[in-house]
Amino acid sequence: MSVEKYSFDFEVYQSQQELSAQDFALLQAAQKAAENAYAPYSNFHVGAAAHLNNGEIITGSNQENASYPVGTCAERVLLGTAATLFPNMPIQTMAISYTNEKGLSNHPISPCGMCRQYLLEYESRVNQPIRLILGGKEGKIYIIKTVTSLLPLNFSAEDF
Repeated sequence: MSVEKYSFDFEVYQSQQELSAQDFALLQAAQKAAENAYAPYSNFHVGAAAHLNNGEIITGSNQENASYPVGTCAERVLLGTAATLFPNMPIQTMAISYTNEKGLSNHPISPCGMCRQYLLEYESRVNQPIRLILGGKEGKIYIIKTVTSLLPLNFSAEDF
């Protein structure tokens, strides 16, 4: 038997003001997208914004449904939009932010497991890592170089 360890490095910024102008603008776009969320059940509004290789910026927000769990996360809304409007166009960077009406929005959140799998598949399909910026309305910001870091021992098309 052997024991193996999985770990990854990510950047931590103390506030949005430490980000580059481009990263700051993308995070702001994600926060603006969260305003379009339909979240009457959870009151947890998530927005995502992506900078595509062609220079376009697109956004998505979570869309809940009374028939839970029929809702769709912001990340998957964004990726579906990207795939429809710009087929096979790689995403350079995606920012994800949120507003929690029931509490604070002062720390990074990461994509749920389903979204991690969806992001990984998109990353693999276009053969380019997606850099992630994760942050709330205030507080620390995390920057992760690739979605692959968030889903160790992942399931992919190579498995079948």
